[in-house]
Amino acid sequence: MNTKNISEIILNSLPFIQQFRHKTMVIKYGGAAQLNLELKEGFARDIAILYMLGIKVVIVHGGGREVNAMLERLNIPSEFKNGVRLTQEEAIGAVEMVLSGSVNKELSSFLNSYGAKAVGISGKDGGVFGAREMPLEGINGHYTGEITKVDTSLLELLLQGGFIPVVSSIAYGEGKSHKGYNVNADFVACEIAKAMKASKIIFLTDTKGVLDSHGNLISSINQVEFERLRKDGVITGGMIPKISSCLECIKNGVQKAHIIDGRIEHSIILELFTSSGIGTEIC
Repeated sequence: MNTKNISEIILNSLPFIQQFRHKTMVIKYGGAAQLNLELKEGFARDIAILYMLGIKVVIVHGGGREVNAMLERLNIPSEFKNGVRLTQEEAIGAVEMVLSGSVNKELSSFLNSYGAKAVGISGKDGGVFGAREMPLEGINGHYTGEITKVDTSLLELLLQGGFIPVVSSIAYGEGKSHKGYNVNADFVACEIAKAMKASKIIFLTDTKGVLDSHGNLISSINQVEFERLRKDGVITGGMIPKISSCLECIKNGVQKAHIIDGRIEHSIILELFTSSGIGTEIC
């Protein structure tokens, strides 16, 4: 054991710990980190460390693969528009069951087992966020939503009480009997980060970050470069809403946005507490 290297790592992390203590961060959790048991446990340990260091964390999660599996079992077709799931009326109940029931409670339980006090909620709880039907060309009467309102009162209350809010991406809709909306979790994370004036938003993905046409990591990207790469077909699918969300956050008071590789064990710790970091910074 090289004690000098270990001590240097700890000492080098001290400025970052001082910088982030008592700050609020929003972390979008998904991809392989959500499915692989070892990565789940690593994520839970990382969040527990942040929690014990006094960093306020709000976790927003998706559950695309679990939703796909459930809809397939129910013989309900899945369709995507620009990287966003089109949720029809026959699917919204199953989507909510998977996201707010299964995925949300499993993640909360994992975090609690590692010493982080987590509470699972959705946008319907405490009126955290509401939505309306997302405009999609030629399609009406669906249950894919875009957020219209965010109320952070419950989130702030939980954070003040020493809890970690774990948020599923189901929003309340218009009217008392509305079934609610399925909102892309990237957009939910962004809107919550904006409303809370978070110091940082981090997206866990299944790639090294944003990649160029040769598959190389782009360490930093801005609006102009994003539009060019999207037009050229380099940035496609689910990466489009992630980068769009990051750019929207930066424009609205969030200090930094990052897309990092959730397949790397302890990627959050590496991103936050090392000078080099990993992944792509959105600026």
